[in-house]
Amino acid sequence: MTSQPTLADSGSSPEGSGSGPGSPSGSELQAGLKNRHLSMIAIGGVIGAGLFVGSSSGIATAGPGILLSYALVGTLVVLVMRMLGEMSAANPTSGSFSAHADRALGSWAGFTIGWLYWFFWVVVLAVEATAGAVILNGWIPAVPQWGWALIVMVVLTATNLASVGSYGEFEFWFAGIKVVAIAAFIVIGGLAVFGVLPGVDSQQAGLGNLTDHGGFLPNGAGAILTGVLLVVFSFMGSEIATLAAGESENPQRAVTKATNSIIWRVAVFYLGSIFVVVTLLPWDAPSIKKEGSYVAALDSLGIAHAGQIMNFIVLTSVLSCLNSGLYTASRMAFSLGQRGDAPKAFARTTSRGVPRTAIVASVVFGFVAVFFNYEFPDSVFLFLVNSSGAVALFVWLVICFSQLRMRKIIQREAPEKLVVRMWLYPYLTWATAALIVFVLGYMLTDTEHDGRETVVLSLLVAAVVLVIAFVKQKAGKGAERDEDRVSVG
Repeated sequence: MTSQPTLADSGSSPEGSGSGPGSPSGSELQAGLKNRHLSMIAIGGVIGAGLFVGSSSGIATAGPGILLSYALVGTLVVLVMRMLGEMSAANPTSGSFSAHADRALGSWAGFTIGWLYWFFWVVVLAVEATAGAVILNGWIPAVPQWGWALIVMVVLTATNLASVGSYGEFEFWFAGIKVVAIAAFIVIGGLAVFGVLPGVDSQQAGLGNLTDHGGFLPNGAGAILTGVLLVVFSFMGSEIATLAAGESENPQRAVTKATNSIIWRVAVFYLGSIFVVVTLLPWDAPSIKKEGSYVAALDSLGIAHAGQIMNFIVLTSVLSCLNSGLYTASRMAFSLGQRGDAPKAFARTTSRGVPRTAIVASVVFGFVAVFFNYEFPDSVFLFLVNSSGAVALFVWLVICFSQLRMRKIIQREAPEKLVVRMWLYPYLTWATAALIVFVLGYMLTDTEHDGRETVVLSLLVAAVVLVIAFVKQKAGKGAERDEDRVSVG
């Protein structure tokens, strides 16, 4: 019979919190992230390269109605982050939602979602390294694509191995460039849309683009849901701030701040920039499909070298995603190691508080995936990408069910820690979970954009990990019974 989970299950203090420079090395992370690092990680984490690269297909599918797709997914992210913020503010930890699931639902849940999340990010490492290599090879073709992929992976691995502070510093500047670029795009584009910016074709740019080319929903209301499938994965990364908070000086404050700012971050960077794109140009403009939505929008403003400017911004986003992906995967592996769900070596740290083995293991898998991308792009690598594609939705669903139970635990044991509260609990939590299940179900009907294959393969991998979790749990109980027999004897 299992006992009721408690906040004390992981100790009275969160992993890494309070482990300053004087902490003994070997098993603790250190508070090496400054407030400005956490602020920029929180802001930049929600702006992925997918926003710049993947929005064109969404616009082509749903027209101006893609705004509703982004708004729907954005609302989902805000609600999920509110739940995660509630749990993480009460108990900040490097394992974030995996550690919360472990306490709220059982070790099988923490094990399964932790490893799936790790798998997701190490595959992302390969995707982003290849994307960055393509851009760099275009600028300096003397170095082959695989060479550039190797260089960026090695450089960012070295950054993460140095200290958490060096990761934070790199991410501060990467995210800063993204934020400044997209803010400038929104301001300049907005001035053009409302006729304030000189030299812009007023007949092409304007609010009329929202309705003049077949209406706001030219392909019907159903295209909104299809648009959701195309944009949902570009939001993955908003939860990184809750993992990083465990290595900050004031984890509770960092989590609370990141959670409270998620609404304006989604509204400004996603809805704001997409609104500018679909009002600067007609949604069916050939240039959007040919050049990409943001490049086409910059071109329409008469900005010289728009393609290269956007390549630089995308490269920055790719490097930011690589940097954060390696950090996130390694911290999840570290947390799994601490809980006995991964090799104990993953939980060991250097004198600087860096989980070296967890980082190296994550990047090795990333290198293997990069190799598969070059050697078997249409078979092995395609399987890796599709089988990790729905993990974001699985993570969000687990967060919902974890919060339903953790709220009761926190209220019972430490109500003063409820500094962040989920709105309209438990009704809005259940509604969010239902919406996620609906999106997953709708993906099963989507054959045109590989939605069905993504869900089926992701479920297959999740089932394999889940079976391993139950076998491990059963073996652990068997070992405990053997120990009890020895002690009784």
